[in-house]
Amino acid sequence: MQEPSRAVNDRAPMPYSARRKLKNRLRNALTNPYNVIVLIALILLAYLILVPLFDMVVTTFTLAKSDLRRVKGASAGDFTTYYWKRLLFSDVSKNLFYVPLLNSLVIAACTSFFSILLGSLIAWLMVRTDLPFKRFFSLAVIIPYMLPSWCKSMAWLSVFRNARIGGAQGFLGYLGITAPDWLAYGPVAIIIVLSIHYYAYAYLLVSAALRSVNSELEEMGEIVGAGKGLILRKITFPLVLPAILSSVILTFSKSMGTFGVPSFLGLKVGYYTISTSLYSTIQSQKGTGFAISLMLIAIASINIFVNQKLIGSRKSYATIGGKGGRSTLLRLGKAKPVIVALLFAFLAVAVVLPLVILLYQTFMLRAGDFGLSNFTLHYWLGESDPAICDGMPGVLKSSQFFMFVKNTLLLVGATSLIATAFGQIIGYINSRGRSLRSGKLVEQLVFIPYLIPSIAFGAMYLSMFATSTSISLFGLKITLIPSLYGTFTLLVLVSIVKHLPFASRAGTSNMMQIGIELEEAGQIAGANFLTRFARIVFPLSKNGFMSGFMLILISIMKELDLIVILMTPTQATLPYMAYTYSTSGFSQPASAVAIVMFVMVFFFYWVANRFFNADIASGLGG
Repeated sequence: MQEPSRAVNDRAPMPYSARRKLKNRLRNALTNPYNVIVLIALILLAYLILVPLFDMVVTTFTLAKSDLRRVKGASAGDFTTYYWKRLLFSDVSKNLFYVPLLNSLVIAACTSFFSILLGSLIAWLMVRTDLPFKRFFSLAVIIPYMLPSWCKSMAWLSVFRNARIGGAQGFLGYLGITAPDWLAYGPVAIIIVLSIHYYAYAYLLVSAALRSVNSELEEMGEIVGAGKGLILRKITFPLVLPAILSSVILTFSKSMGTFGVPSFLGLKVGYYTISTSLYSTIQSQKGTGFAISLMLIAIASINIFVNQKLIGSRKSYATIGGKGGRSTLLRLGKAKPVIVALLFAFLAVAVVLPLVILLYQTFMLRAGDFGLSNFTLHYWLGESDPAICDGMPGVLKSSQFFMFVKNTLLLVGATSLIATAFGQIIGYINSRGRSLRSGKLVEQLVFIPYLIPSIAFGAMYLSMFATSTSISLFGLKITLIPSLYGTFTLLVLVSIVKHLPFASRAGTSNMMQIGIELEEAGQIAGANFLTRFARIVFPLSKNGFMSGFMLILISIMKELDLIVILMTPTQATLPYMAYTYSTSGFSQPASAVAIVMFVMVFFFYWVANRFFNADIASGLGG
């Protein structure tokens, strides 16, 4: 008779004091402003990042109505492995996935090698040697990255295009030199253009690493008799290896997922990469296209994982001490004039030549004729003429052009403002919760969009927001996922989420500089959280906010890969306008749009650098 009594005692109610402590603890947790912000941030990040990714996965296993004829006896919405089988194990798998994947891997590997070699060499010359004109070179070597990579593709075709494939001949053809097909189009052209574009990653990261390393370490090597080559291999290179590996992540991932350059330089000769295969497939069969997107995301994630393992397995050494360091510059001696000449020649090819070619092309009445007799202002100021470009007026006379300028400015303005504001909030969470699980979770979630190539990220949002999803609750119809395809809202939303890693990085750096004791003083004075944030935190973070705003604006200004899948005629932006003009054979107006866009990007960069002292390394996108 005692056993039931013992069981009842085991389930005896919690003592009043324990219940009160638990209640107080829950109330404090739910009323703590930091916890409220973290909870809201986690819900939003899960909805905007994890839900689209999950929705894309589900779509690849759900049979679409348009594919019913391909799967016998099935109904729309049934579970299916058809899309994955078609991608990986069908007769079309080779041309649909395996060949484009191999092409992308070759391009990414070669681009990473050449761009990192070039960027690291320039960084070493700028930081460790007595190279003259450093002030000029420090700006000039960044300018190629301000011009979108697909604009360089247009300039490349203007020089090397031949009449056999591209229609109107390029500049070499005008001189009587026929460029071989392998040089005008295909992997060689793509690798060269991307290398000239992405070397800036390595330059920025490696130069920052070199500046943080005390040159006395290298001098010690000289004292013991080591040659310059040995010192470079055994001392300098190991110390900057983390920066080089970080640039490998950036360059390889960007090159794998880039769309514009392979589209311009590969499609005409049937050279597909995984990004162009994704773009063409998703137009006809979303399930297979989303499967390609997931494979692209998986490859980018593996790249990040391997890189982190490589960095994590290295032994760490303290190279920055409290005594302060000095930098003794290596004298270039007799090699100085040669190196300076080579740098000027490189900048002429990478910066001046593409811009000059694009600008000159806007004054050519007939494509391929570079003679002065072919000079015209029509593509800038001309009225509509049915005999020229299907009656298209000059860009400055085109209402469509100004509509696209308006769309571009609205997109970059709205995205930059909202993304930067969210970035500051997430930065606040990261800086105040670095030792908490909640802060680390937010930091990891916000980093996910960085892993996903832009064109795949656009495909995620196309999958999620193509149709609406609603539920009925207590007789009310609640829309969980609205249908946003074809709206300006979707372009803003995808741009914000994709750039959150950059925004949160800027926000974290900003908030780390604001001491927590300032907030504590406000709290002691009786100010609530909102008052403290508005009167203390935000005013102190104002300069950082503007810096992050301008840098995100510059990045989105030249964005094509992210929004090309989501674009509609009424919501098009300047990059998409230039892309459609060029692919339609209207190279002169496409070049005019590209020049206008470069001027705008350069202006925004100048504003960011001149008035907000912005760090270009943390904000420019592909």
